[in-house]
Amino acid sequence: MSTELQGITAPSVALENTIDVPEDTQVVIEGKKITVTGKKGSIIKDFSHSHIRIERKDSGVRVWSESNRKRERASVNTMAAHIQNMIKGINDGFTYKLKIVYVHFPITLKVEGNKILIQNFFAERMPRVTKIVGDAQVSVKGDDVVVTGSDIDAVAQTAANIQQGTRVKRKDLRKFIDGIFVYSKE
Repeated sequence: MSTELQGITAPSVALENTIDVPEDTQVVIEGKKITVTGKKGSIIKDFSHSHIRIERKDSGVRVWSESNRKRERASVNTMAAHIQNMIKGINDGFTYKLKIVYVHFPITLKVEGNKILIQNFFAERMPRVTKIVGDAQVSVKGDDVVVTGSDIDAVAQTAANIQQGTRVKRKDLRKFIDGIFVYSKE
């Protein structure tokens, strides 16, 4: 299926990326909705907004575009990276570690349901509240906060919510260095 334009032939598939799927992982594709199931549960993502095509091959997933435009090439690689992260998360999981840093007042964290309460930040009376996204689990061990889960989007957004919850406003950042900061991504 080639297109001829002034004597030049171009292939119909401009860009293709193939992702290998481990044997203990199951990938189901229904249209542009992908379900990855493994030993840590399942992740479902919908890529219906994209013009990129997806299909299940023998031992992998094929992602391709018929256009050779720069935006389409970037979308193919982005979608392939999302699928690889889904497979990695289902098999190994993701862990973000945060450190509680304070100079002035000791900060305490409490996990209540799908919310995190940040108490005593700059001696504020009301606790700051951040949200736990998706199926991410948060545990507090001394001055360390560990966020784990199988979906990298949920884990990263939960860690970002915690870090942004202690953002310092209207103060000299060289002097007021209190906060909770991400120091490790695994």
